[in-house]
Amino acid sequence: MSDKIYIRDLSLRTIIGIFPEERTKRQDVIVNVVMDVDSHAPAAASDAIEDTTDYKSITKQIIQHVEESSYNLIETLAERCAEICLASDGVNSVTVTIDKPGALRFARSVAVEVFRSKTGEQG
Repeated sequence: MSDKIYIRDLSLRTIIGIFPEERTKRQDVIVNVVMDVDSHAPAAASDAIEDTTDYKSITKQIIQHVEESSYNLIETLAERCAEICLASDGVNSVTVTIDKPGALRFARSVAVEVFRSKTGEQG
C-alpha cells in the first residue's frame, strides 16, 4: 500500500533558459511534486517523524538545488528535482512539474512534467 505527499506551488527563482538574456537574470519557476511513498499507517499510529517521509527536508533540498542551479532546460531541472525526491527513503516514485511563467507571450506559463520511479519506470 502506498500514500502520496504533495508539495504544491513552490515558488522559486533560478537561472533557466537558452537565450542570452535568460542566462544573466533569475526567473520565476513554480515546482510541484507528488511523491508516492510507503504507507503512512505506521506514522499515523505512532505520530513520530521517524516513521514517515520527511517532506520538509526534501523541500529544503529542492529549494537549495533550484536556487543554486543554472540549467538551459526546465526538463533538466525537473529531472534533478525528481532525483532529490527518489534519494529519500520511502519514496517509491515521483511526479515533478516545473512551470516557467511568462515563457510564452500569450500563455500563463510553460510546464514540463516528469515521472520517475526507483524501479526505473518512466512516464
